[in-house]
Amino acid sequence: MPSLRELRSRYAPVLLIDAASATIQSGSLGAEPGHDRWTSADAEAGVGVFAGLNRLGLSPDSFAAFVFCDGPGSILGIRTVAAALRAWLLIRPRPVFRYHSLALVARSLRQPSVQVIADARRGLWHRCTSSGPLERVTAAELGPELVMPAGFRHWAPLPATVAEVSYQLPALLAATEDEDLFTATSEPDAFLHEEPSYATWSPHVHRSP
Repeated sequence: MPSLRELRSRYAPVLLIDAASATIQSGSLGAEPGHDRWTSADAEAGVGVFAGLNRLGLSPDSFAAFVFCDGPGSILGIRTVAAALRAWLLIRPRPVFRYHSLALVARSLRQPSVQVIADARRGLWHRCTSSGPLERVTAAELGPELVMPAGFRHWAPLPATVAEVSYQLPALLAATEDEDLFTATSEPDAFLHEEPSYATWSPHVHRSP
């Protein structure tokens, strides 16, 4: 798993898009952090993803590689980004790397006792720490030191001890420049804890009694 510094040295310029939160963030990453350009859009994903590129004044063809957040977060936003990336890869194949939103925040905090969480629906929570993997757990399994990134939607009531932390990517990436947070993928898509399973059925002709 490469770090952001390694991705810069190999592939700059790199396009990074993160639609996990209510604010869609897009960045053109250069070989050095001082060459980065960032923009954001508080819009629905189908508009915000492309508005970011327009504000940067760049086309997808300008970049040698792509980086995106595959979750947890807004499934609609993440899948919109993934669909755009798949379309751009059909035009010209390039390396694509993914990262987890909660892992990025957890590594930036560097506090193993703090659990970074996001709503996983159906009474469950995504959870990650700076020293552990991304998990899905019940509310009863959450610890006392909890934070949630700003702009992340939730449907269940928040735990009483949770605090909000920033989800501004320039600062988070600056704090994790040498962390091995990125994974190569050939098929951009939203993160799943496990592959979905489907019930099978045998069709039959309905007959009256």
